Parts: sequence; C-alpha cells; structure tokens
Amino acid sequence: MITKKNPPDGRVGIALVTGGSRGLGKNMSITLAKKGNDVILTYNRNLKAANEVVSEIQSLGQKAAAFQLDTSKVKSFDNFIGEMTEYLQQQTGSPNFDFLINNAGIGLYAPFEDVTEEQWDEIVNIHYKGVFFLTQKALPYINESGAIVNISSGLTRIIYPGSSVYGSVKGAVEILTRYLAKELGARKIRANVVAPGAIETDFGGGRTRDNKEINAHIASLTALGRVGLPDDIGGVVAFLCAQESYWINGQRIEVSGGQAL
Repeated sequence: MITKKNPPDGRVGIALVTGGSRGLGKNMSITLAKKGNDVILTYNRNLKAANEVVSEIQSLGQKAAAFQLDTSKVKSFDNFIGEMTEYLQQQTGSPNFDFLINNAGIGLYAPFEDVTEEQWDEIVNIHYKGVFFLTQKALPYINESGAIVNISSGLTRIIYPGSSVYGSVKGAVEILTRYLAKELGARKIRANVVAPGAIETDFGGGRTRDNKEINAHIASLTALGRVGLPDDIGGVVAFLCAQESYWINGQRIEVSGGQAL
C-alpha cells in the first residue's frame, strides 16, 4: 500500500521513474526511497529485475510497484496511465503522484553517415516523442508543487563522434524542459534536466563500464579523475524532487565530475 503524502510542506511523496529496473533508473528509484519517497517504476522486458528493485525499496520501509511500459509506443500510454492511476486510487484514495522522472532509454553509437532511418526513429521515439507524450498524459495526475526531472546527457555539450542522433535528441529534451518549466509554473510544477556524463552501467552494452580503454580515456578527460558511477546520479535526481530544491527550475544540471572542461 502506497501512502499519499504532500511534498510542498517539506514531506516526501510518490515518484514515477521510467526505466527504473536497471542502471541509473534503479539507482534513482532506490535513492528516492532512501529519502522517504514511495516509488512506481517501469520496466520494458525484465520483470524479474523490476521485482528485485521493488523488493529492495520495500526493505527500506517504502512502498513500491512496477508496471510494464515501452516508452517508444505512445499508443500504449493510455493503458499504462490507466493501470497506474487505478492502482494509486486503490492504494491511496487518489490517482495522483508527485514526481515524474523520464529516464528510460537506450544508446546508439554510429557515425553520422551510417545512421539508418530505423535507428533514427527508434531513438527519437524513445528519447523525445515518448518523453513528450508520456509527460503530457501524466500531467493531469501530477500534484501541484510536484516536479519533473528529464534525464539528458553530457553529450549535448561534449561532442563525441558517433553520438549525433542521441546527443541531438537529448538536446531537444533539454529545450522541452525549459518550456515545461515556463508553461507549468502556474501549477507550481518545476521541471529540470539532469545530464549525466559517462557512467559505469550496462547502458549501450556496458561499453563505458567494460571497455578498459574507453573507461581510462574518459577518466583522463574528467577533472575528478574517474568515470561516473550510478550513485553519483541518483542523489541529484532525488534532490531535485525535494523541497530544498524548489527554487531550481528550468535548469540543466550536468553531473559529470567535470568531464571535458
């Protein structure tokens, strides 16, 4: 059972984290729970991993639930929102929640001249179209004084060959976030971007984590001398959902350890 709370009074609330079953999304979900939030997370295929995250959150004393969602399929969003809000209504007496973290995504590493239309469509559908319309459909259920955190990438600033599609689409998300901050201000809903640098996860096939040459190269370009870890990101996302960060709005916060300064 998820207990409804009202974050504007300094208390915590209910967070929806897309792609919360692995990688950065898993870390965000668990960190939000450690800060006292209840969590709804989505997964695409791996129900077992999602249930493991739910169990870990429950072991922290918070409530959690997992729902299947493919963020590239906009036509599935109505069913997802219906299932989630029905669950919340049953558990809390309200279909509403407080924080939306648009995190779900995949990588694409391909030279500009080799990118196919199918690859382009997949990345745009997941990282921009999906973010846009999921946020739109979730918006009626986000409590006043809630928060939206969109996950972007250091690759909107750091130009790395082979990331033209991914970096460009994340740039669009950053602009969208500023529009959300402006247009949702009347409801006191703030919107910000967290842009991680290179992080050791299974993202993109684990290339940053598992390729020693890539890892060492990125570490050499980073002021703090190493590649990022999931724990470097989750706390920043949780902070942007907390009352202490209420006056931060429409901002891009890069969390990269000073990569490529």
